Amino acid sequence: MVTIPALPLVGLSDDELQILTMLRSDLLNQRFKLQLLDAYFNGEQLIQDLGISIPPQLKGLHTVIGWPRIGVEALEQRLDLEAFRWADGSDSSDLREIAEANDLFDESSLAHLDALTYGREYVTVGSPDDPDLPPLITFESPLDMTLDWDARLRIPRFALRESVDRFDFGLAPEERLVSFYMPGQTVFAVESNGDWEVIDRDEHGLGVPPVLRMANRQRTADRVGKSEITPEVMSITDAACRRLMGIEVAAEFFGAPARYILGASESAFQDAEGNAKSAWETYIGRVLALERDEDGNVPEVGQFSSHDPSGQTKIVDLYARIMATQLGLPPHMLGYTSDNPASADAIRSSEAMLVKKAERRIRRFGATHRDAMRLALWIRDGKPPAKERRIDTVWRNPATPTIAAQTDAAVKLVQAGVLPADGDVVLEMAGLTEDQRRRVQAERRRAGAAAAGRGLLDRLNGLADGPGTDLPEAPDGDGL
Repeated sequence: MVTIPALPLVGLSDDELQILTMLRSDLLNQRFKLQLLDAYFNGEQLIQDLGISIPPQLKGLHTVIGWPRIGVEALEQRLDLEAFRWADGSDSSDLREIAEANDLFDESSLAHLDALTYGREYVTVGSPDDPDLPPLITFESPLDMTLDWDARLRIPRFALRESVDRFDFGLAPEERLVSFYMPGQTVFAVESNGDWEVIDRDEHGLGVPPVLRMANRQRTADRVGKSEITPEVMSITDAACRRLMGIEVAAEFFGAPARYILGASESAFQDAEGNAKSAWETYIGRVLALERDEDGNVPEVGQFSSHDPSGQTKIVDLYARIMATQLGLPPHMLGYTSDNPASADAIRSSEAMLVKKAERRIRRFGATHRDAMRLALWIRDGKPPAKERRIDTVWRNPATPTIAAQTDAAVKLVQAGVLPADGDVVLEMAGLTEDQRRRVQAERRRAGAAAAGRGLLDRLNGLADGPGTDLPEAPDGDGL
């Protein structure tokens, strides 16, 4: 009896087409909100003009204040992923190979920035083009990707990514390439004239889509995540931009103090040829030479008080303090300063909320990085890693302790006998990075080998110089 193998579909099945349509609709619905968040991050948002204090000639004036970007980047700069390692202390070179092949330590910074800005980021894991290379781990923007989430099992059911890499497949500008992630396979298809044509099917057989979501500020009823650029942050940013625009308008109209002249004749505002001078020419005259009138009286010249922008700047400072509360930042990071400079302890105390937020993001994002690494090992080995072998992610300390304080704490623990002096934990507590710790361990091994070699040479020299330097004979009578 001849078994005919099942041929892969050159098109999408009805079920696949229905799920793909649902995911594409969700992707398009979310794109406008994400682009608005991106505009606030880049300072490109449109400020709503109240139409009262801004004259029509200055409608094109656009003021930008970068507080949303400062708040997001200040948090992201404290999220430095340094290494992956096995929790049982075994050799972690396999994890390091996968991470370095995918440049994860640099790419993770981009993923964290997107997750904080958009509220989520996606991680995909796939097979490499060359079977001898490690699996591929990539980070995808929510502008191009979405997924359907199983809230009960906390795993994705399906995921979709729209690709812009048209030249890699020789696609025309009107064609759209998508990657459709399903539990048993990943389908690559292209849309042309309303029809979908399957380019390739990757039969990974994992049972779950190889996609993870790195969500920020999750809630039990909202697993998608929320951005750090909240509606409160947007509102205060718009108000501060309008206030800065008001300062610009005031500078145009009231930057130069207004003058008044009483009792002057019309000839005082004419040139030598009898033509009327412009208001600006009259104003900028360094010396106002005015004649007496027919009664012999000298015209009175005076000046109105100039515009004081300090009232406006105080309002901007108020907005800065409110924004610092919303973003969890010390006010000085947003440009607010006081007459009495803060001490070092006061600055560290003001950063407590920011440090705590960073620690929470490390816990949430670290779980996503660990799951991505386990998926990569699953694809590489053809089976999932043992559950008892847990993967740890190593992060740089999000706080700002001094090197002296870190070193002092490590030394005290060694002196108390809590930690061994030559252990890796001591080096980590002292603030050394993963690369620096590996170099220190290598230098210790070299120093230990050199010390052992010198000790052996000293013993041999002592035997050669002392009495009875003859070497002992072997039991069979032959010389050693």
